[in-house]
Amino acid sequence: MTSLIDVIFLLLLFFMLSSTFSRFSEVEISAAGSGGATESETQMSFLQLGENSLRMNGEDIDLTNLSQEFSEIAPDAETLRVLVSLRDEVTAQRLTDVLVVLRGIDRLNINVLGS
Repeated sequence: MTSLIDVIFLLLLFFMLSSTFSRFSEVEISAAGSGGATESETQMSFLQLGENSLRMNGEDIDLTNLSQEFSEIAPDAETLRVLVSLRDEVTAQRLTDVLVVLRGIDRLNINVLGS
């Protein structure tokens, strides 16, 4: 009986030390709606995401300056539509980092394209 308790405590210790206690963030992804005419107040932007690069409308930008770039694009537009294109080498974590930054910007409609 004593050896069984020792084994249980060793397993408990092992599982407690091997598990991670980090918080996982969630990113809400919605399906595309039906096609149709776009509103005149909508501005379109193209974001190309690479493993170590980020290009917006053909120009290299930094992830930390992303919200500033979107505030300068069309300050009078009601909504901004953003198409995010992924390259083959993009990881899920890199995509999540970019989507978290984009979710913090008001008036953005985000669509993620496949690689």
